[in-house]
Amino acid sequence: MTLSSGGAMATEEAKYELVHQEGDFQVRQYAPHIVAETLVDSEFEDAGSEAFQRLFKYISGNNSTKQNINMTAPVRQEAGGEKIEMTSPVGQQSVNGRWAVSFMMPASSSYEALPTPNNSEVVLKQVPERFIASIEYSGLWSEKAYKENKNELQMWISKNGYKVIGEPIWARYNDPFTLWFLRRNEVLIPIENP
Repeated sequence: MTLSSGGAMATEEAKYELVHQEGDFQVRQYAPHIVAETLVDSEFEDAGSEAFQRLFKYISGNNSTKQNINMTAPVRQEAGGEKIEMTSPVGQQSVNGRWAVSFMMPASSSYEALPTPNNSEVVLKQVPERFIASIEYSGLWSEKAYKENKNELQMWISKNGYKVIGEPIWARYNDPFTLWFLRRNEVLIPIENP
């Protein structure tokens, strides 16, 4: 069963198969996909804002083909040429003391067809198929909420005998103008094939 978010937003989301669900916890099998990623040296709550500008500039034309994309739902390019839509979630995870923040590229994109970022701090990465344990929550974009939900997910993973094989990822699905209590957030942790 492939899941995608309904809601009022028309933003494309990462595709996955639901493997197991228990309350707010899920195990998902994600299809391979491409992300535009940048690393920032910032505090947890500032990293997303700092990185967002670099990534937004990439999808807004700061790339080898100067493709311009409007930030709407969905984001679409105004002029002719390849279209790059904004997708969700925006991902953030710790990498060697820095934060890696990424935008998922549309599923219809191929690595070879995506324009090269002009900013050397933005890179395109192919993410292989993988299994992810997740917990969804609403509320503020705070380090406290992230850590609380990450701890809950880690305990659930341990209780169910799954083996963690990667660093936790903080996923945000809404724009900063969405009321805090309506925001959709997730903590995602890569695990071995269950």
